[in-house]
Amino acid sequence: MEMIGFYPLFYVPNYGSAWLMGLTGAIHIMASHTSVGAALLFAFLARKAYKEDRPELYDYMKRYGMFLLIFSYVIGSITGPGIWYTATAASPRGISALIHNFVWVWATEWVFFVYEVIGVFALIYFMDKVDRKTHLKLTYTFAIASVGTLALIVGIISFMMWPGNNAFYTTGSASDAFFGVNTFPHMFLRIGFMIMMSGIIGMIISSSMKKENRELSLELTRKMGWVSMLGGFLSVFFFMWYIGTLPENANALLGMAKDSIILNRIILAILFSIYFFVAIFKPQWVTRTLAIVMMFVIGIVGVWPGEKLRETMRKPWVAGQYVYSNQIVGKAVPGKGIKDEVPILAKQGILKSNPWIPERLRTITPENKLEVGKLLTRIACSNCHSLEKYGSYRPMIGLVGKIAQDEAGIKNYIKNVIGTGSSPYMPKIALPDNEYDAMAAYIASQAK
Repeated sequence: MEMIGFYPLFYVPNYGSAWLMGLTGAIHIMASHTSVGAALLFAFLARKAYKEDRPELYDYMKRYGMFLLIFSYVIGSITGPGIWYTATAASPRGISALIHNFVWVWATEWVFFVYEVIGVFALIYFMDKVDRKTHLKLTYTFAIASVGTLALIVGIISFMMWPGNNAFYTTGSASDAFFGVNTFPHMFLRIGFMIMMSGIIGMIISSSMKKENRELSLELTRKMGWVSMLGGFLSVFFFMWYIGTLPENANALLGMAKDSIILNRIILAILFSIYFFVAIFKPQWVTRTLAIVMMFVIGIVGVWPGEKLRETMRKPWVAGQYVYSNQIVGKAVPGKGIKDEVPILAKQGILKSNPWIPERLRTITPENKLEVGKLLTRIACSNCHSLEKYGSYRPMIGLVGKIAQDEAGIKNYIKNVIGTGSSPYMPKIALPDNEYDAMAAYIASQAK
C-alpha cells in the first residue's frame, strides 16, 4: 500500500483550526498593519518637521513610536509566530508547500523585518542624538523596509488563495507562484488599510496631548482624520479590484454571504466616515477614550470578520490550489514533482494511506464502525467545519442535516458532492464505499 504524507491531526472542538488561525491573524493584523502604516506616516511627518523646522512634530513622533513599540512590535512579534505555529499545527502540508516555494522569499522578508525592528528603535532613541537630515533618511529607509516586508508576505499569502496562472504548475517557479493575478490588488488593499490604521492610532496619540499643547493636538487630530480618510478610500477602491481577481471557489463562497458582507461594510464605512469627518472638522470632539473605542471597533467589526472571510474564501484549498485544507494534494504540480493523491485515495482509501491510523481501525468492523467514521470525518472535514452539532464554525452536522437525516441519504450526499467534486468549494475526495458508510453512520449518529 502507498502511504501519503499525512501529519497527525490537529483538532479544535467547536471552533476548528481555521477559526483559531483567523483570531490570531486578526490580532496580528491590527498590530503589524499599524506598523507599516506608521512607517509611511513617520516619513511624511519627519519630512514636514525637517522642511518646516517644526521640532514639536518630533515629540509627537516619539510618543507615537513608544506606543508602536508595545502595540506593534511586542504584540505583533508574539502573534506573528503564533499565526505560523497555529497554521503549522492545522495545515502542516500547507506550510510545507509555502516553505518549498518561497524559502528565499521568506529569508529576504526576515532581512527586511530585522532592519524594520532595529529601525523603529533607532528612530525613537536616536531622535535627539542625530541631526535632523540623518533622522529623515532613517525614516525613509524604515518606510522602505516596512513596505518591503509587506510586499513579500503578501505575495506568499496571495499564493495561498491561488497562483492565478497555470504556468506555476508546469514550471514550479517561485516567480510564477509569487506574481499571481491578485498579488498586487491584495497588496494595495492592505496598504490602504495600513494608512487608515496609522491615522486611527495617530488620533489616540494626538487626542492625549490636549492638556500640554491644545493647538498642536487639534492640528494633528485633523491631519490624522485626513490620513484615515485617504486610507479608507484606498481600501474600498482596491477591495473592488481584489474581488475581481478571486478564483471560482472564492467567488462561490463569497456569493453565499454577499448580502451580509455588503451590509457590514456599508455600516462600517458610514460609521468611520462620520468619525473621520468629525476628526477633520471638529477635532476637539475626538477624545482619547473615543479614539481607543474606535480602534477596537475597527478590530472587532472590521478586521475579525475580514480575516474569517479570507480564511473561508480560500477553501477547500490551503495553498496554491493544489493542497486541500485537509492535507490531501488534490492537483499535480509537475514542475515540483508533486503527484495528485486523489487517485490513490480512490483506490485504497484513507485508512490504508494515512500512516497515523491505529492498526485496530484500519479494517472496518461492526464494532468499530462509528469510531472509524468519527476519525475519517475529522481527517476529511474538520479543517473546514465544526463537527459538533452546534459548533461555531460552519457546523457540518447541521448543514448535512438540512439535506439528509438517515445514513443512506447522508452517504449519497457525501458520495455525490465530495466524491465527484461537483461543488466549487468542496474538495474532491473519492473514497472506497465502506469508508463512506462509516462516515455516514457517524454523522447520522451525531445528527440524532
